[in-house]
Amino acid sequence: MTETNQARTADMKLEIVVIPVSDPDRSKEFYANLGWRLDADFAGTDFRVMQFTPPGSGCSIIFGKNVTAAAPGSAQGLYLIVSDIEAARKELIERGVKVSEAFHPAGDVYTGPDEPYLFGRVRTAGLHPERGTYRSFASFSDPDGNGWLFQEVTARLPGRVDATDTIFTSSKELAAALRRAGAAHGEHEKRTGGEYDEGWPDWYAEYMVKEQSGEPLPT
Repeated sequence: MTETNQARTADMKLEIVVIPVSDPDRSKEFYANLGWRLDADFAGTDFRVMQFTPPGSGCSIIFGKNVTAAAPGSAQGLYLIVSDIEAARKELIERGVKVSEAFHPAGDVYTGPDEPYLFGRVRTAGLHPERGTYRSFASFSDPDGNGWLFQEVTARLPGRVDATDTIFTSSKELAAALRRAGAAHGEHEKRTGGEYDEGWPDWYAEYMVKEQSGEPLPT
């Protein structure tokens, strides 16, 4: 990746993805059933626009009538990042959504029978054996076939987030981070003789901040 010496002069926030659909009312029912927030639904003489936002997301989707010339169902590879893919699957299944079993990469294999995704065209059944961050997926589609994927991310690679910001978008995400920090701190206490660590809040905080920013974790 090539870095430039130019100072950033303006924020450029991705906030809207347009989803091509054939039946706006059917799509509205589907995305509302996912538990996504309805932000807008307005219409004119020959158009209609609806906006939904997934929980914890800074980016929304828009669909409706005469909002895009793309063919219904042609939006593919739409990633929803989750901290616990099993919990995310369970929630949608309980809402009546057909979600694939969890799968993980078979390596960088770009020919195969499966729908393409970040790691190729072969999907190996089950969670990633080591539950590696970025490595477990599940997929589902809306009624038109627009394709969504859950991707489990528990720690960011370096440079993927602003190291000065630590943000948890939901209580579930924060709780999951606390559990990971707790497990890591338990191993830390074993290595230091098993004595009670009065500074555990500071250790937890450092671990959670560095995990999210992709920096080396405390041991």
